[in-house]
Amino acid sequence: MSHAWQSYRSAPPPGTPVIEAAALRPGSSRCLSVESHKGRFPLLLVRLANGRPRAYVNACPHQYLPLDQQGPRVLSEDGRQLICSSHQARFCAESGAGLGGPGAGDGLDAVPLEVAENGWLVIGADAS
Repeated sequence: MSHAWQSYRSAPPPGTPVIEAAALRPGSSRCLSVESHKGRFPLLLVRLANGRPRAYVNACPHQYLPLDQQGPRVLSEDGRQLICSSHQARFCAESGAGLGGPGAGDGLDAVPLEVAENGWLVIGADAS
């Protein structure tokens, strides 16, 4: 996994709580801000149909607008793509890779997630 997400000034430290894991249903997405001593960090969460959660910086690489800038729906009907509501840039929900529109050739910055013992999703530590 790339460490690009850590270059954001407000990137939260590993272990920062995000959301209760059960609150993110399979085949759903959620955009939220994570608070830490560094500030507010824009996060996009998606739980794939197979139940696996993923997280990305909620910033489209086309113009660094939040993917949900123009509306809350960013996950495609089939749950396989994330779509920027401003310019319809498309990204793979599994990997964050750019698939089409202004996002082609670019990708979302992935953020590591872990499930804590208390059942919360927390910011994970990047594997080196």
